[in-house]
Amino acid sequence: MNDFTDASALERAAKELQSWEANEVAAFLNKQQERRPAFRTQSGFPLKRAYTALDVADIPLEDIGLPGRYPFTRGPYPTMYRSRFWTMRQIAGFGTGEDTNRRFQYLISQGQTGLSTDFDMPTLMGLDSDHPMSEGEVGREGVAVCTLADMEALFEGIDLEKISVSMTINPSAWVLLAMYVALAQKRGYDLHKLSGTIQADILKEYMAQKEYIFPIAPSVRLVRDCITYCARHMKRYNPINISGYHISEAGSSPLHEAAFTMANLITYVEEVTKTGMHVDEFAPRLAFFFVSQADFFEEVAKFRALRRVYAKIMKERFGARNPESMRLRFHTQTAAATLTKPQYMVNIIRTTLQALAAVMGGTQSLHTNGMDEAFAIPTEAAMKIALRTQQVIADESNVASVVDPLGGSYLVERLTSDFEKAIFEILEEVERRGGTVKLIEQGWFQKHIADFAYDVALGKQSGDRTVIGVNKYIEPEEDAEIHTHPYDPTTAERQISRLQRVRRERDNAKVSALMDRMVEIAKDETQNLMPVTIELVAAGATMGEIVERLKDLWGTYRENPIF
Repeated sequence: MNDFTDASALERAAKELQSWEANEVAAFLNKQQERRPAFRTQSGFPLKRAYTALDVADIPLEDIGLPGRYPFTRGPYPTMYRSRFWTMRQIAGFGTGEDTNRRFQYLISQGQTGLSTDFDMPTLMGLDSDHPMSEGEVGREGVAVCTLADMEALFEGIDLEKISVSMTINPSAWVLLAMYVALAQKRGYDLHKLSGTIQADILKEYMAQKEYIFPIAPSVRLVRDCITYCARHMKRYNPINISGYHISEAGSSPLHEAAFTMANLITYVEEVTKTGMHVDEFAPRLAFFFVSQADFFEEVAKFRALRRVYAKIMKERFGARNPESMRLRFHTQTAAATLTKPQYMVNIIRTTLQALAAVMGGTQSLHTNGMDEAFAIPTEAAMKIALRTQQVIADESNVASVVDPLGGSYLVERLTSDFEKAIFEILEEVERRGGTVKLIEQGWFQKHIADFAYDVALGKQSGDRTVIGVNKYIEPEEDAEIHTHPYDPTTAERQISRLQRVRRERDNAKVSALMDRMVEIAKDETQNLMPVTIELVAAGATMGEIVERLKDLWGTYRENPIF
């Protein structure tokens, strides 16, 4: 029993509940039945008709705690948004560096406080823009970056010591980080003043998003190298954004999003500590990225449970002593998978509720999706509305005036504890079955994600899972023309022209010698590949050239299909 109430009060509450169910509830059900026989969260947790003090009697008060104190259930910082709002970080990326730079400048002028960068598919996969497989994809779904010159164009006129920059990239993340460092060094910045994040979470790629290049072991080594380099040279920079978002977007339940992300965390921390680096040397800069889905209270509980789970893992499993190592800090994006083409303006409402859940759950950074993202890259108008959504929540709703305003809610506290327990049960199963990497290779995570996605699809088809405008309140097809973001057909030509210029003007002998040195360093697993990669990009080496040389050494990954 906790301190919410005493035994006699609980006994009275139990009798009151029993009386209520036997009288008021029973009488009302005789007149009108409930909408369905059972109510559940999106993850499948059963929902009672009403929650009382009886539902939180077994939750220790120390597990709930206070904001800014272990286990950080109620928030990583004691004052949260009373001191400053979350970072409003709308993602952008298309065309060349110059094209995306103009969108960055627009968003900054509209009040955005952090930059997030999407890269095109060739860049994500470590291919140069003139590679045959890049044809038709250059700058189409993100910005094209092949060389340091592209990075210079991307951040022209932006003071990187004053604005936080997030880069959404994984298999080739270490090369992008190297370009970012080389750019900062070229401008004379203090690396310790740079803030932002490189996503770099390769394990969830094998589980969910499927953007990978190398086999798992060298890929995890590259993550390790990013983390250890940043711990020593970039004290304010997050070298990884361990991401549940893409696990969710691939179709997982909110519970599996949370649990699988924590399984990946454990693998990365184990890999870094093998180098002899103590957890307190690098854990304060670990960052996370989660989705905020449609089930409002479950999402709030998910975020609160994740903070508690993370704190306990870092303290009890890895021996963290610094509170900063136990504070889970995360970026949130509203759920792109929930956006619809039919009645697409309803997406504004979906996004607003998802953003509110993220704020009520204590996010440190937030991206709100554009209403037209089901069609294409968002237009400027859609991005402005998405940003204004955050600003209205921050400045007009007053929800940011109280830390963890749903703390103490019988429902939220019960869901938080149930979520925590279920996450640890999944983590125990992962360990019992041989660990994260082994289960990725066996397709265990992938099967769980696919099974839940299939069930959701069936539910939408049958109408059991309501989607307004798709299977309920359907309207005739809209005749109005929808203005979407255009693709500039000159993008590839402009991008390849700069790439060819860089190759012509660089010292090819120097690049070749550095490539040979990189391969030798890559053969020694105890060495860090970041320093030589920084030298390479500064000398004009392209991302594709760096990746191809390491493919020759490490090979590529092929997934075992699971049926």
